[in-house]
Amino acid sequence: MTTPQNSPRSRIGRRPLVIALAVVAILLVAAIGGTEAYARHKISQCISGAFEQQMGSSIDVGFGLRPVLLSYVDGKVGSLTVDSEDNKFGPAVGMVVHAKFNDIELVDRGRGGGTIDSSTADVTWNNDGIRETLGTVVSGVRSSASTGVLTLDVLGGLAQLEVQPLIRDGNITVDTKSAQLLGIGLPTDLVQGIVETFTQSLQSYPLGLRAQELKVTDDGVTVHLSGGKTTLDAARDPSRQQAEFTC
Repeated sequence: MTTPQNSPRSRIGRRPLVIALAVVAILLVAAIGGTEAYARHKISQCISGAFEQQMGSSIDVGFGLRPVLLSYVDGKVGSLTVDSEDNKFGPAVGMVVHAKFNDIELVDRGRGGGTIDSSTADVTWNNDGIRETLGTVVSGVRSSASTGVLTLDVLGGLAQLEVQPLIRDGNITVDTKSAQLLGIGLPTDLVQGIVETFTQSLQSYPLGLRAQELKVTDDGVTVHLSGGKTTLDAARDPSRQQAEFTC
């Protein structure tokens, strides 16, 4: 006599198969998850090294929605975000950078660098960071959103230097508005040194990023940048003097 398909004995017979399939599915998901985590770690390591080398700052890398495992196979990263991780960006103390890089193609899974199709970045630099960057000769920094001018207290506050950062042809320049010490002009060398440090700090943007918009706020300076197609160089391992990290 045959056993009906819906009989208790039939259901008991199918149970081991269901359990086996469930175990296989769990193991498969775990394997894919583990492989994805490994790929994410390895590519993140290579990309972080390359970006940190060119950006001059410790960074935190975040990937888009595309599984990094696919990037590990075909070398293509849809997008990634880069955030400055410490309190310094290049020569600028207190500068915070949030950048997004699009359509990245990696060479040898990132070991050989790659290419970036486009990018954008937002920069915030507060008055305390500006003061610290400009050195001990500057004891205070005040900024005005209404005038677009920053006032620097120089020589212990005995003198004031007023400067205005502007964008010209995608580059940031810093104009001197006034420099007075008790009604007398400040020494040219002193003014020039401060302005050059300020300008260099606002021009230290890598990977083809160029300034598109700059605002002086009551708290400091903000800058919006964008960039086109550019090259991401391979990171170097300083301990081995090689052209790449072991990724």
